Amino acid sequence: MTIFRVLAIPAVVASFYINYGACTQYVTLLIFIFACVTDFFDGYLARMWGVQSRFGRIFDPAADKLIVLSTFVMLVYTNKITGIPVLFVIIIMCREVLVSCMREFLIAANISVPVSEVGKVKTVMQMIATALLILNYEFIVRLGEIFLCIAAILSLHSMCLYTRNAIMETNKK
Repeated sequence: MTIFRVLAIPAVVASFYINYGACTQYVTLLIFIFACVTDFFDGYLARMWGVQSRFGRIFDPAADKLIVLSTFVMLVYTNKITGIPVLFVIIIMCREVLVSCMREFLIAANISVPVSEVGKVKTVMQMIATALLILNYEFIVRLGEIFLCIAAILSLHSMCLYTRNAIMETNKK
């Protein structure tokens, strides 16, 4: 399922270049939602069946970040996100890059830092914000911007938690 999310990225990005009105928005939204739903089931089934793998621990978070961040980039590029909400996207993107770099460093040092509940809620908020912003209807966009603001705040909070936990785990070694 992780591979599907990575393969969905070009489809989502391409959909921003195809303009068949509302139909295109709905197709983009369906692809994005399907990717989000497979993310949930991928993690849930892996834990339930006890088949978590190193591949999944590394690439599943990367696939989540890539689908959300590439969609954010396209929403900004096509001016569907403008003004102050662009700052929220920048905050989210910077957080994802910093935490991903930390995660790679920790993996190389054979240190595992579990994902916090705040991190999981942050991801859900990002996905909801993205889905709402894809639709590009005035009221729904405003709601999406609120979720985007919440996601940015949670991104900063989860980054602080992850950094603290990473330092604690590193000091144990």
